[in-house]
Amino acid sequence: MAQTQKTSISTIVTLEILKPLLTFSKKYFGRFANATLVRLSEFLSSGYKKGVRPVKDWRTSTIVAIDLMVYSILNVDEKNQVLTTYVWYRQSWTDEFLVWNPEDFDEVKQVSLPTANVWVPDILINEFVDVGKSPDIPYVYVTHDGLVRNYKPIQVVTACTLNIYNFPFDVQKCSLTFQSWLHTIDDINITLMRSPEKLRDDKSVFMNQGEWELLHILSKYKIFSVDNDDYYAEMKFHVVIRRRPLFYTVNLLLPSIFLMVMDVVGFYLPPDSGERVSFKITLLLGYSVFLIIVSDTLPATAIGTPLIGVYFVVCMALLVISLTETVLIVRLVHKQDLQPPVPHWVKYLVLERAPMGQRHSQQERDVGMLGLRPPSSRDINPPVMDNILQEVTAIRGFLEKRDRCREIAKEWLQVGYVLDVLLFRVYLVAIVAYSITLGTLWSVWQVA
Repeated sequence: MAQTQKTSISTIVTLEILKPLLTFSKKYFGRFANATLVRLSEFLSSGYKKGVRPVKDWRTSTIVAIDLMVYSILNVDEKNQVLTTYVWYRQSWTDEFLVWNPEDFDEVKQVSLPTANVWVPDILINEFVDVGKSPDIPYVYVTHDGLVRNYKPIQVVTACTLNIYNFPFDVQKCSLTFQSWLHTIDDINITLMRSPEKLRDDKSVFMNQGEWELLHILSKYKIFSVDNDDYYAEMKFHVVIRRRPLFYTVNLLLPSIFLMVMDVVGFYLPPDSGERVSFKITLLLGYSVFLIIVSDTLPATAIGTPLIGVYFVVCMALLVISLTETVLIVRLVHKQDLQPPVPHWVKYLVLERAPMGQRHSQQERDVGMLGLRPPSSRDINPPVMDNILQEVTAIRGFLEKRDRCREIAKEWLQVGYVLDVLLFRVYLVAIVAYSITLGTLWSVWQVA
């Protein structure tokens, strides 16, 4: 009897001690008593090993379906050959250990689980050169049949071979290669979520207000081997983008074209005036300032120069040639030492060498220019008449010399005009041919 009473007292004491713990446990676990998602999470995580590839038969390859949608082109760095894009990346695979019967869990057919608690394939982008500022998405969706969907946005900073020769009408093609860094094709294989046709023309999420326009996304599946022993699967996406040239056309091409047109118009100024020289020097200085301003706008690489840079250099050379031609024409017209209608060797012999080759006395030269013969001993006049005759002869020689100089100046001026027109036509043909060639090339690139 005493023993029974002692046991009852001990039981009462134990219950009194455990009563607060039972009350706490009832309050704490009572919140999750009917929580289906908690029960499902506990069911899926029980005995799950995230470090093991989720297949029951190790011979079964895990098929990872991937998809890519370009959201925005953030930056194209021609100098460092780097492309920065913001993409929506999607991948899905079947996890054979994350399977349940929806009837046992209130018809729950999908649940979100922490990414850190499930197995995730080690699929990376080969062209990665920098870690982008991508948001962290800590969850994945899992369906009742084991399909795991991992959707996330990624800021991709990748290396890309950029060809700027056609700038600003260039089209760039950059690749994003997705592959498992470690697992061979026997463990992880890659496929597309959608058909290549739908992937190619999908621009539904692309922000189309920037400098670059998304043309299409091409996909290509490939199996390769490094050592001819282990084979790997890769999926390569080719992102094809085109630059919108309107900004560069307005700010680079049109000012240069206007300056070249003004240079052509400058040929209509008289060649014997100094205004044309001043005008062309002003144009040359203005074009130099223009090139200094636009130098920071042109893309620069160590492997090539855009064609528009060559265009600017050629335009500068044409302006220099135009100024040189103008200076020569003006100088030759004023010095009267050019005779274009006659061959050069004839001008040299007739106009320069012949008058200097004769050795006459001063009197003979003076009289020769007047067209008179020197007085002889038979024509001796009185001193007064002789002086009058010499004065009249001198006046007549001066007037004839002045008329001859005026005629020569008029002839040289005409020669200058003829040469100027001829050189202007040659210059104009060169500019038109050059412009047509560049325009055709840029038009073809724009259409392509």
